[in-house]
Amino acid sequence: MMDIKLLKEKIENSGMTITSISEKAGISRETLYNRMKKPDFKASEISALTEVLHLEKEERDVIFFSR
Repeated sequence: MMDIKLLKEKIENSGMTITSISEKAGISRETLYNRMKKPDFKASEISALTEVLHLEKEERDVIFFSR
């Protein structure tokens, strides 16, 4: 189960818009919104968001790989 609430918090605290995050991550804005509604991120998307949001490994794991 993914922690979408924490992901949204990280996005808000990044100082970037969803549009700029999605562009930097190479994900369409619509796809990012859809993934947050029904969490089903691809490995490449997780990797890109980790880089764009400057997530630590532990943060990434809590957001995308928590049980």
